[in-house]
Amino acid sequence: MTTPDVHSLPSSTDHSPTPAPAAAGRSSRLAVVGAGAVGTSTAYAALLRGVARHVALYDIDRPKVEAEVLDLAHGTLYTGSSSITGGDDPAVMEGADVVVITAGAKQHPGETRLDLAATNVRILEQLMPVVQEQAPDAVYILVSNPCDVLTLAAQRISGLPAGRVMASGTTLDTSRLRWLLAQQAGVSRQSVHAYILGEHGDTEFPVWSSATIGPVPILDWRREGRKVFTEDGLDALADQVVNAAYTVIQGKGATNYAIGVSAVRIVEAVLGSQNAVLPVSTVLDGQYGISDVALSVPSVVGRGGVREVLEINLSAQELRRLQHSAQTLKQSAAELGF
Repeated sequence: MTTPDVHSLPSSTDHSPTPAPAAAGRSSRLAVVGAGAVGTSTAYAALLRGVARHVALYDIDRPKVEAEVLDLAHGTLYTGSSSITGGDDPAVMEGADVVVITAGAKQHPGETRLDLAATNVRILEQLMPVVQEQAPDAVYILVSNPCDVLTLAAQRISGLPAGRVMASGTTLDTSRLRWLLAQQAGVSRQSVHAYILGEHGDTEFPVWSSATIGPVPILDWRREGRKVFTEDGLDALADQVVNAAYTVIQGKGATNYAIGVSAVRIVEAVLGSQNAVLPVSTVLDGQYGISDVALSVPSVVGRGGVREVLEINLSAQELRRLQHSAQTLKQSAAELGF
């Protein structure tokens, strides 16, 4: 596909987003870019949860995307009032209120994350102007990896306010962490309050200083009178979260279901004007002493995207880890020209 020159577009880190247009009185529209495993899982989850009135799936591989749309459409009798269309014509994304970008190259053996980032940045440079032409008022959610670096690149390429360009970030990592904690604690996942912050990758970390089960601090939780968690045990759980994707990839080649559901949870917050607190990745502008880099911290997500980046109390060690994560990402972005 051909695209206009985008190098002259301005950068922005404004977190007061222009409201997206999915106002009352007209149907909400979700566009998913990429008909691979993650894109189709996202579209499938969106249909099951009924987050948008209309879902569109776009991919340059026409036979693939048409087959995926047909397969998804065949089940819509049982998924509520949502409809799905798609194809290789960018016009299928016209008027989308939210665009989830899953398109991108996969990491090959021997290829570094920076190599992958360079490839996917080039894809974004071609893709963003095409998508923006069809959905100029949309909120953009990136799922392609490395998602933090790509979020900074997409925001710079598009010139959009930072709040309208985000990545799924550590939303999935946080879900993984809460699942593990709930299993050991013997409680529902909804009763666990803990976050993974920073890079969606090797430098991410859990915020144990504020982690609780219900109102009980994590280290004080007891089961049948016995303390469940120790500091060493929590460190082991955090390591499982960091390496969870590698475990899944080793067994089945890719992660797709959980990230699809996680992306749709963010879509739900945007289209439903929920003002939900989620650990999404967006470009920071001084929060925690960090600027000009995208990484995950708790943020209020609602109409128009990220409405507020929350600065929560972190221990001195946690703040250092967040800043280390930011520096790692900033170095990667700088090597790519951002």
